[in-house]
Amino acid sequence: MTEFKYMNVVDIAEKLSLFTDLWSPKIIGELNGQLVKVAKLKGEFIWHSHAEEDELFLVIKGSLTIKLKERDANLREGQFFIIPRGVEHLPVADEECHVLLFEPGSVLNTGDKVTDKTIATLERL
Repeated sequence: MTEFKYMNVVDIAEKLSLFTDLWSPKIIGELNGQLVKVAKLKGEFIWHSHAEEDELFLVIKGSLTIKLKERDANLREGQFFIIPRGVEHLPVADEECHVLLFEPGSVLNTGDKVTDKTIATLERL
């Protein structure tokens, strides 16, 4: 059983206020093997893909560009984008952006790449 309390209201803004580090997703919930995460992004991440998992990015604050090989997806507050498994992508935020991520528990933040930005064990808030 997880340490999360079920049937409680989760205040996303309050969870985002608990940290300042960038590109370091924090787990705020889970359901059916999927993790609900929040993260603060600024600058450019790395090109990567997830062979077995889809990813959902929902912009809470700011804007985010998800670069794909064939086009860019530009997201504003209140918009989300689903990246299908196997699709190489590069998240970029010109200014600090707050996002909610919804993805399987098996997802590594850097996908098929292991770099200094890889976080093997995510913090739970």
